[in-house]
Amino acid sequence: MREYDDNVKKRLRRIEGQVRGVLRMMEEQKDCKEVVSQLSAVRSAVDRAIAYILTHNLEQCLREELNKGENADTERLLKEAMNLLIKSR
Repeated sequence: MREYDDNVKKRLRRIEGQVRGVLRMMEEQKDCKEVVSQLSAVRSAVDRAIAYILTHNLEQCLREELNKGENADTERLLKEAMNLLIKSR
């Protein structure tokens, strides 16, 4: 089981606030350009959160894998991380 640090949780809370802001903008009938602009900012923030989680998780997994010595399969871990990143887009 992985532990997620406070930094990533703060990022997600910030994103949560951004989404609430977008909903409020929609309720207030704001211009669609403004709404789309804010949604783009949310998407960018989510992308950065995904990258943060992947890189920190990958670092932990690589350290654990390298401790296996000759049986380490770091190539598999890197491929899995890349696939997760590609799927997230």
